[in-house]
Amino acid sequence: MGEEQVAPKAEAAAAAVELTGFVMSAEEAERAAAAAGVATVEDLLPLLVPSAMKRARAPISRFPVGAVGLGASGRVYVGVNLEFRGVPLAQSVHAEQFLVANAAAAGEPALRAVAVSHMPCGHCRQFLQEIRGAANIRILVTTDAADGCAPEWRTVASLLLRPFGPHDLLPESLPLVLEPHDNPLGDPVPAVANGFAAGDLEARLREAAEAAARGAHAPYSECPSGFAVADGEGRVYAGGCLESAAYNPTLGPVQTAIIAMIAAGGGPVGDVVAAALVEKEGAVVAQEATARIFLDTVAPRASFHVYNFKPSDA
Repeated sequence: MGEEQVAPKAEAAAAAVELTGFVMSAEEAERAAAAAGVATVEDLLPLLVPSAMKRARAPISRFPVGAVGLGASGRVYVGVNLEFRGVPLAQSVHAEQFLVANAAAAGEPALRAVAVSHMPCGHCRQFLQEIRGAANIRILVTTDAADGCAPEWRTVASLLLRPFGPHDLLPESLPLVLEPHDNPLGDPVPAVANGFAAGDLEARLREAAEAAARGAHAPYSECPSGFAVADGEGRVYAGGCLESAAYNPTLGPVQTAIIAMIAAGGGPVGDVVAAALVEKEGAVVAQEATARIFLDTVAPRASFHVYNFKPSDA
């Protein structure tokens, strides 16, 4: 179990710092820390949490959660909770999940520390296990102060004792989340379409979804999948599934694509005008039905194109 440390206190209470996006470069983070009068970027993280919370989209619970993490690269990543009216709660995204998916999309190799507005739930503690060295990630809960406790850095190991995770199911050599993946998909088969996007948009959607599927983290089902969406201005956002050893905390490709859209400054999910899914033909864990339910509810006018790939050994 990791040693708990009290967060360093500034001589005067530091003011919250406003975010300008969902990723902050190492140089930007250093400048922001200096401007805020704190010694390190790690000390800056809790000051960014109130701004992160403003970016949450929680129309059901009305309970915004914000998380801000420091990567080994020095970059800072933001995560918020997302909820979607009209679909099962299982489609919701937790702030820590958003943060991890955001970091993975940026090619971050490791996560060092996370400041979060509220104590991570069991779902998120389990999801973090998909990162190599998760036990040593340090967590600070900013609302501890409101509860009369001094905020302190805790390790993930101290929050989840004797964890179940990748080490129970996978060989050590397989890549985990935040590590490069290159999943073989096989050969494409005739696609199933519900309308086609105009111009070259369909091709861009397919390419983005395929790239996301190849980079997905799906070692448990061996069913990598990628989803891409486009808004009315033709901007394309994509994400691949991020599986959890415990299955239920898994982020599907629809969720990671929406995370990518929001992290890039996209508008409401209802702005989606076209989407594409790439997955294996006959996958034992399939995403098509879930994607259709999601789109029918939040973006019913969007065209949807499904691209299946037949594994070479099928």
